[in-house]
Amino acid sequence: MLKACRRLKALSRAAASRQATIVAHKKQEVLKVIVKSTITDEELKRAKDISDKILNYYNSKVVGQPFLGAAILVAMMNNGHILLESVPGLAKTTAAKVMTDAVHGSFSRIQCTPDLIPSDIVGTQIFNMATNSFETKIGPVFANFVLLDEINRSSAKTQSAMLEAMAEHEVTIGGEIYKMPDVFVVIATQNPIEQEGTYELAEAQMDRFLLKVELNYPDPASEVEILNRIEADVFSKREAVCDLNDILFLQEASRKVYLDPAVKQYIVDIVQASRNTKQLIHPNLSQYVTMGASTRAAITFMAVSKSIALLNGRNYVTPDDVRAMRYEVLRHRIMLNFAAVADGVQEETIIDAIIGAVRTP
Repeated sequence: MLKACRRLKALSRAAASRQATIVAHKKQEVLKVIVKSTITDEELKRAKDISDKILNYYNSKVVGQPFLGAAILVAMMNNGHILLESVPGLAKTTAAKVMTDAVHGSFSRIQCTPDLIPSDIVGTQIFNMATNSFETKIGPVFANFVLLDEINRSSAKTQSAMLEAMAEHEVTIGGEIYKMPDVFVVIATQNPIEQEGTYELAEAQMDRFLLKVELNYPDPASEVEILNRIEADVFSKREAVCDLNDILFLQEASRKVYLDPAVKQYIVDIVQASRNTKQLIHPNLSQYVTMGASTRAAITFMAVSKSIALLNGRNYVTPDDVRAMRYEVLRHRIMLNFAAVADGVQEETIIDAIIGAVRTP
């Protein structure tokens, strides 16, 4: 009887010790989150105020495309580039100009045509007869916001000329390197309807875009409001609600947002699943996938989810933040075959199947 009592006491002490270890471990995990999330409450509030000002200004000008404003802002927060696809007349150029006005940035518009050459975009050297020397004439790419209108109408050679600027944030003219502005965002547009006289973007070029946004027609109520705002001449009243330093602050704050290892693994699992669709999703859908997403997709998921968390006033990322722009991150990185086109299978259907096959932490 005495031995049994002693044994029970020993087991109780062991259980208490294990419980204390678990509590200490949990406290350590909480401390890790606090330490890793270095963004302060003041910085979090300032970031939310800046983003709200920009989005409110955007929504006061542009009607029927609220998601587009958020997508451009996320691209700005990561110094990334965005590809817009829609039929003409859905406020793609207007949205780019409005966001430029909101942050008091420089804007440059390049109308892409088949005869456009690389020097028309990045610049070239011109001989000055007065000084008997060559002078560098920089191109329109040197701006905070560069609109490449109908990018698929330019030749592959001209499209590739943008790669160095988009990826390295610099261009080489006459053997000299010229840096892009600290805030540099390329907003490219393309029309999916017309194919005559166009050059399809290569996979390597597509992958350079942080996001790809597809726009749809506005609803009747929004279209009436568009007419009302045009009639009221709202676009003649331009004002900056913040400046480029605020965008640089958002970029720095976004990098400080905490990403838990479990959520990080969730991102990797999604990207890995896109490469192993035959094992994870139904054969009726996996048969259409030719190539999965690259590692750049995982990097993009991480950056975009941090920005979305910051826009929502949080200093940590949730799985919902990862899924918020899943279509925009993956639709131009997952390649489908011709059978998908023939059967009318969209990238979004495949993406939903991939997300559904991955366990949410």
